[in-house]
Amino acid sequence: GHGSHVASTAAGAAVEKASFYDGLAAGTARGGSPPAKIAVYKVCDEDDCRSRILLHAFDDAIADCVHVISMSLGSRHLKEFLEDPQAIGAFHAVEHGITVVCSAGNSGPRPSTMSNDAPWIVTVAASTVDRDFRSDILLGGGKVVKVIQ
Repeated sequence: GHGSHVASTAAGAAVEKASFYDGLAAGTARGGSPPAKIAVYKVCDEDDCRSRILLHAFDDAIADCVHVISMSLGSRHLKEFLEDPQAIGAFHAVEHGITVVCSAGNSGPRPSTMSNDAPWIVTVAASTVDRDFRSDILLGGGKVVKVIQ
């Protein structure tokens, strides 16, 4: 699930000959710090992400003496920091010397669509891939059309 994806991005071991589909962008894929130890805290179910569970997970992470909290969870509504449980929990973690890294959300690119914009959170956004994915088109009769960008 999503938690496994986030964990592998943070601390995934190196996987050689990884590629997109069948050989595109081949290389070695790995997380940001493969030797890191991770702890995963489930804060959402299929229906909701409750504030009290999110804040409890921050408290658990602080008690577990984690060094970094990587949270791929965006606020659904623009809120003031004092009303945003993610900003409140992150502030509490930062007070304990823990770096909090969050996603910017998936609502852009339009003005005011970024999540997790509290100044004490390291907020990261997705970007374009630095590769071209070229593929041949196979037509009926075995004719191949080369795609050139």
